[in-house]
Amino acid sequence: MPRYKLTLEYDGTPFYGWQWQDHGPSVQGSLQRAAAALNGAPVIVQGAGRTDSGVHALGQVAHLDLDKDLRCDRVRDALNHHLRPDPIAVLEAEKVTEDFHARFSATKRHYLYRLIDRRAPLTLDKGQIWRVPQALDSDAMHVAAQMLVGSHDFSTFRDAQCQAESPVKTLDEIRVSRIGEEVQLTCSARSFLHRQVRSFVGSLVEVGVGKWSLRDFKAALDAADRKRCGPVAPSDGLYLVAVDYPD
Repeated sequence: MPRYKLTLEYDGTPFYGWQWQDHGPSVQGSLQRAAAALNGAPVIVQGAGRTDSGVHALGQVAHLDLDKDLRCDRVRDALNHHLRPDPIAVLEAEKVTEDFHARFSATKRHYLYRLIDRRAPLTLDKGQIWRVPQALDSDAMHVAAQMLVGSHDFSTFRDAQCQAESPVKTLDEIRVSRIGEEVQLTCSARSFLHRQVRSFVGSLVEVGVGKWSLRDFKAALDAADRKRCGPVAPSDGLYLVAVDYPD
């Protein structure tokens, strides 16, 4: 059974997240239906990250095994055909060895969070970016964000429903920068806690609008207490950008 690695793009708005569930549409569910139509038999699709309801992807990675040995371009095009009209696109399909696993072989995950600080409501970007009506000090947000780099007990930024064995994670890099009207946060780590990035963003916005000082942000991190987290940012602005694997 040949194994294929898929690189995916999707708009998470209509989905209840990546993971298959019986009470609403999911990205995994749509992919498994498309793969079954191609394969002529049920197929399990494994993803690199279980994105939440409403979260988008520019470079999610998944893998599947097929009963047929097909050209990679045919797998890509056939899956995209069967995925219509769902807002999911298979950007690339490639054959990999049977020991490749989209989730467990990953060495790093990269996320982007998009914000825009304007008073006017969104039209073209509605559902794709978090609009904050107050002016954001992106420089102050970046300075605060550097306190998160390294290994920490991230209990403050860990959702109560998180199933990770430990709240200790290592954040490799995080940046906050202004690009035109947008404020963008990018971060990278081997793995993340449930809603960790959205929790980071919500607390950094408290710094950006002047509600929290840098000392307040550091105190929230050091407290390792979920009650000290700022408001959790909405899912609209979050994107899984890429997943790294060994060469």
